[in-house]
Amino acid sequence: MRFKVLGILACATMALPALAADVTYRADVQPILKAQCDDCHGAEAPTLKEFDLAKEKYTKEKSGPRLSTYETLLQLIAYPDSGAFMRRLDDGSGSADKKPGNMYKHLGETDGQRAANLKVIKAWVGEGGWNPNRWTARGDVPAITKEQLDKLQLKY
Repeated sequence: MRFKVLGILACATMALPALAADVTYRADVQPILKAQCDDCHGAEAPTLKEFDLAKEKYTKEKSGPRLSTYETLLQLIAYPDSGAFMRRLDDGSGSADKKPGNMYKHLGETDGQRAANLKVIKAWVGEGGWNPNRWTARGDVPAITKEQLDKLQLKY
């Protein structure tokens, strides 16, 4: 029995890196974002710069920064708005206050769908790449380090 359990655990741990290696923006992440985020973050949404210049206006309109392309998404992960994507979509399980990000609720219709979509997105970001740190420290959120940036996978 002990060997059977060890075998199952070994298969499960081997599947996680395989999942991460196989997850791409085009095949896995883009369809999730299109289905769950496109209404407010689609091709008609403002660019990050446009959003930053008129946050109040776009917030009232229920429109956030554009996430409709790989390049616009990377702006909210790596630079210039490092960690914004992670802060907004996180489920809160790893945070001190255990509160999910304000966009987590939009990742799916059910808790199970949200958890599954987040798992795919985290696998795409890469082992150790899911990091809420900002480009420049602000408040309680520290600046992202080169080592943390190096952990981002983000396969197209």
